Amino acid sequence: MDGLSNLGGNTPADDLTRWLKNAPATGTVQKATFENLESTESAESGVRDVGMIMDLPVKVMVELGRTKMSIGELLALHKGSVIELNVHAGDPLDLVVNGCLIAQGEVVIVNDRYGIRLTDIISPSERLRKTSR
Repeated sequence: MDGLSNLGGNTPADDLTRWLKNAPATGTVQKATFENLESTESAESGVRDVGMIMDLPVKVMVELGRTKMSIGELLALHKGSVIELNVHAGDPLDLVVNGCLIAQGEVVIVNDRYGIRLTDIISPSERLRKTSR
């Protein structure tokens, strides 16, 4: 938009308005048309869209508990050392996905492997509250 600074208006918006009023006609004016913004997709197409992300990998972690220790205490650890955590026996375990608390559960053993049985799914509002732990 050449010449805007030479129009002498009070504000850039005034200059632009004046320039547009005085601009030479370069063609026919067409009415703008916009698509309807209301959702017209069926529920089936919404499920199909979610299907696109179903194979994306996420980092899933079960957190037993937390503790703080000094570097000296960390370096003094050896085979057989016990680290005391901030949870009690029987407390629920946290299921964390990509760093966000998603659910809580209890330890189970399936075919000689540890697992977690989910006992509580965390709502989005609770997730925000529990991240301050």
